[in-house]
Amino acid sequence: MNPVVGLDIAKGESQVQAFLDKGKPYKHSFKIIHDLEGLDHFLQFLVEIEKLTRVKPSIVLESTGHYQTPIVQFLDEHQYVYIVVNPLIAYRAKSSSLRKVKTDAIDAYHLCELYYKEELEPYKKRGIQLLNLRHLTRQHESLSGISSQTKLQFHAILDQVFPEYRGIFGDLYSKVSLLTLLEFPTSEAVIHAGEAQVADKIASLCISRSEKWAREKASALMAAASRNPFQRNLYQSLIFTLQMSVEMILQYQKHLSKLEKQIDALAKEIEEYGIIQTIPGIGEKIAATIISEIGEIDRFNHPKKLVAFAGVDPEVFESGKFKATITKITKRGSSQLRHALYMAVRCAIRDSRKKKQGDEIIPRNKRLREYYDKKRNEGKPFRVAVIACVNKLLHWIYAILKNRTAFQDLT
Repeated sequence: MNPVVGLDIAKGESQVQAFLDKGKPYKHSFKIIHDLEGLDHFLQFLVEIEKLTRVKPSIVLESTGHYQTPIVQFLDEHQYVYIVVNPLIAYRAKSSSLRKVKTDAIDAYHLCELYYKEELEPYKKRGIQLLNLRHLTRQHESLSGISSQTKLQFHAILDQVFPEYRGIFGDLYSKVSLLTLLEFPTSEAVIHAGEAQVADKIASLCISRSEKWAREKASALMAAASRNPFQRNLYQSLIFTLQMSVEMILQYQKHLSKLEKQIDALAKEIEEYGIIQTIPGIGEKIAATIISEIGEIDRFNHPKKLVAFAGVDPEVFESGKFKATITKITKRGSSQLRHALYMAVRCAIRDSRKKKQGDEIIPRNKRLREYYDKKRNEGKPFRVAVIACVNKLLHWIYAILKNRTAFQDLT
């Protein structure tokens, strides 16, 4: 016999359906809660099937993000083989019937049927280190996005309170700049404090710089305050919102800094992190994202599978004598991986500084730049050429990670 258990996973619960063999469903479908009692009941059910068939059942479940985590961890602890099915494949199986019925019980039933129809491979477990790194890099990306939105709101409010403040400091978002603005959010506050007090405050916020520098910044700030179109702010709500935005940006910077230190410390323990940085154009942050999203390279037995996982393989559309010549990429893989690869290519094909002697400009990654120029000379648009470079880069990444060798040694 070849028993299987299908799990339709939802938030905090799962629908269970078992088959003892092809075409032989076992009992009625039932629901379990993702708590200790529910998982214990599920374990007893699995043991029951094992006693009947004398074979440990396989478990089929659809990938549902973090909702599947309790079940997956439970199956790992009890050493059950489980198969995580791509939602697109699961949807295709559920849509195979002419009847349009959608229930959790039927979905679990279809997952069992899918097990006997398709050659599904057991889920290849990912290492704890790489999973930890992926969690951290994704959290960093999410927090960076929120921080960027806050900065846009901050810009809009600054335009209505103290637009002349821009340019006082080299970096508007430096700690000393934000803390100074927090202390003196309006031109009225700057003028009321006076140049000496402003200079003392700036000097105390940035002890690494000279007092002369602090006085220069205070003088520039006084001049900006006198030019500011809003000499008196009628709306106190805007000042309050400006200060709150500054505090939020400072908090985001603090949290992002902590995340970056954690990512750096964890990534340095992983061999692939150093290997992948041998490719010119891939820095520390991009390298951490790429290796955490790819996971163990042994999960892929061909570079084309890695390309498909990244979602940069072209769609194929043929019908009869028609064959589409203009197609898009599938975008069915990891969006975080695609973004990191896109940024890596943009960095790689960019020109680096000129040599000290002569006017020759050397690209960061000469081989990738030559490939990009070739595609552009063929008439390919910019984005098409970049995606072709991403595809090429993935083949290189696959080769160096498989062979555990540096990029310079790749032939």
